[in-house]
Amino acid sequence: MVQKYQSPVRVYKHPFELVMAAYERRFPTCHLIPMFVGSEVVNEEVSEDGSVHRVERRCALDVDAPRLLKRIAGVDHVYFNQKNTLNKRERTLHIESRNESFSNRVVVHETCCYSVHPENEDWTCFEQTASLDIKSFFGFESTVEKIAMKQYASSINKGKEIIEYYLNELEVEGILHVPRWIPPSRSLPQPTSLSTSPAVLPKHVGAPALCAPHASDPNDGSGGLEAKQDGGAPQTDGLTEILAGTPEDKLDADYIKRYLGDLTPLQESCLIRLRKWLQETHKGKIPKDEHILRFLRARDFNMDKAREILCQSLTWRKQHQVDYLLETWNSPQVLQDFYTGGWHHHDRDGRPLYILRLGQMDTKGLVRALGEESLLRHVLSINEEGLRRCEENTKVFGRPISCWTCLVDLEGLNMRHLWRPGVKALLRIIEVVEANYPETLGRLLILRAPRVFPVLWTLVSPFIDENTRKKFLIYAGNDYQGPGGLVDYIDKEIIPDFLGGESMCEVPEGGLVPKSMYRTPEEVESEDVRLWTETIYQSSSIFKGAPHELVIEIIDAASVITWDFDVCKGDIIFNIYHSKRAPQPPRKDPLGAHGITSPGLNNVQLIDKSWTLGQDYSMVESPLTCKEGESVQGSHITRWPGFYILQWKFHSMPACSATNLPRVDDVLATLQVSSHKCKVMYYTEVLGSEDFRGSMTSLESSHSGFSQLSAATVSSNHSQSSSMISR
Repeated sequence: MVQKYQSPVRVYKHPFELVMAAYERRFPTCHLIPMFVGSEVVNEEVSEDGSVHRVERRCALDVDAPRLLKRIAGVDHVYFNQKNTLNKRERTLHIESRNESFSNRVVVHETCCYSVHPENEDWTCFEQTASLDIKSFFGFESTVEKIAMKQYASSINKGKEIIEYYLNELEVEGILHVPRWIPPSRSLPQPTSLSTSPAVLPKHVGAPALCAPHASDPNDGSGGLEAKQDGGAPQTDGLTEILAGTPEDKLDADYIKRYLGDLTPLQESCLIRLRKWLQETHKGKIPKDEHILRFLRARDFNMDKAREILCQSLTWRKQHQVDYLLETWNSPQVLQDFYTGGWHHHDRDGRPLYILRLGQMDTKGLVRALGEESLLRHVLSINEEGLRRCEENTKVFGRPISCWTCLVDLEGLNMRHLWRPGVKALLRIIEVVEANYPETLGRLLILRAPRVFPVLWTLVSPFIDENTRKKFLIYAGNDYQGPGGLVDYIDKEIIPDFLGGESMCEVPEGGLVPKSMYRTPEEVESEDVRLWTETIYQSSSIFKGAPHELVIEIIDAASVITWDFDVCKGDIIFNIYHSKRAPQPPRKDPLGAHGITSPGLNNVQLIDKSWTLGQDYSMVESPLTCKEGESVQGSHITRWPGFYILQWKFHSMPACSATNLPRVDDVLATLQVSSHKCKVMYYTEVLGSEDFRGSMTSLESSHSGFSQLSAATVSSNHSQSSSMISR
């Protein structure tokens, strides 16, 4: 298996030529790198005008490996071949290194690049990538991989320090400026890049950039460079300095430390690679770096597992328009009056503090008055607000704050809180939050836990991730008032008054919801449908042997059928058929046969079982296999008038979840009679041919990359379609 690593972009606030002078001092050996024994030049070339200088070196490394492994390998030093290409005209240095020793067993490939900063010509950027492919190594493959990872991490951490050491050495020697390369003949103008001509270099190059959020725009975490003071000069000092922007698929090392925290080189690499993968494959809104990092942490920086749960969450957010929840969700009055929770200052670590007086909450009354979906929407709005508060506190306190603290007061908790539908709603909410807001809870303080609490804990704890459970602190009675209690985590002056503190807390006191506000199950069900279908998309259930089909009548040939669908659950096969005959009206909804009564989901079958493929109808596109979590957009230019049928058909068992936690569906099987296998959310539109011309880009078929594409997906036949598969 090939391991890949990528470092964040380092920024040296020195001109490229001065950095190159410092870099050259690393050779032929460098005392700052003990493992770098020495190097010799084996080949050197210089272009006729002197603008390009190529140097090939053979470098010897004394790798920090166990003596036994060195004896088995039969070597003391490992040799690498390094090729440097310095382009003085373009002001770039490209470095490529490959191992010479054991190249038939282990392949190490590293590329580095020094270049001029895209938005400040007096700064220099450095980025580094590496790959490791261990084919065999005397049975020590795992050990060699760990050694390589350790050496790579050491190289990342040491690289900037070494350059800065030699820059300081140059300064001591009085070398503060190295002139740029000038063409030998000035008679004819030489072509130059933007970075070599101060007269034509704009202060802000048009390429998009990612940098630290600007203080004037708290909602923007990925804007361009704003590193200017009023006078127009670049701002280079101070803890509040706005860091330099980097190309959109890269991250600045200083930005990572300031806004995301201290990460190891391998953790930085995982973040950068996952973010780059999303940019290349996901055509929707790219989540913020803090959001990506939470999913990586939730899976211990396992790229494949983190990518799986992140992509599933992105599909979920798109389906339910969660990105717009804070702007569109209006909390019902009954929640404002009887939901006993609210935000209250912050804890000692600067984390936003949320207080929930669960013991005072009438869970049965809220569920009967609102339904599960409204409660879930409210909890989701709390989580979205928490993310926003974390961003704000990061700016206020000048350090990364990625999670919040929750204080739960259980005084008043009794058996009425264990009402079965209420527990079911709670478990549903926990499942959704665990799947879509990982690593957002920094600490959970449970106060005044009564004797009935262990019963509730037994029901709830299996659905909470083990890493999350480790953040729980439980206090019985008044234990929270003593040493190791609240004052260790919350400043005394902001402890709520109902817990014996001095701070007035505006969290509602709760009470019983009047039964006059209760609604019938039919009313709640109808409201739930309205809440979850405020979208142009439609949802459909798909069963084994019972596909969902949609008919589109085409009057004018050469029209364009477009589609956009998300595979929310299970794997499906997507087909497009054409028929001259109109399909019969939909047969009776077959959901009853499967025991399904879920609102808002439909299953319509149009192709009669007596029809024969090739006679009564024909296939106009090759079948497209779509995996759970994928987002698919596409188009088809119709060749004939008639009836086109879009079909989503069951393919295989749903993909396994990346977590070992039990599913609520399994535990609450007696409450769930649904047996559907797949679910699709889709939107279709028909465009005239004149609308199609000039808008090919928007109609290209693509997989947004919510999961890896199968070989079958990318090999579809498009002889009659304008669409094309792209990653």
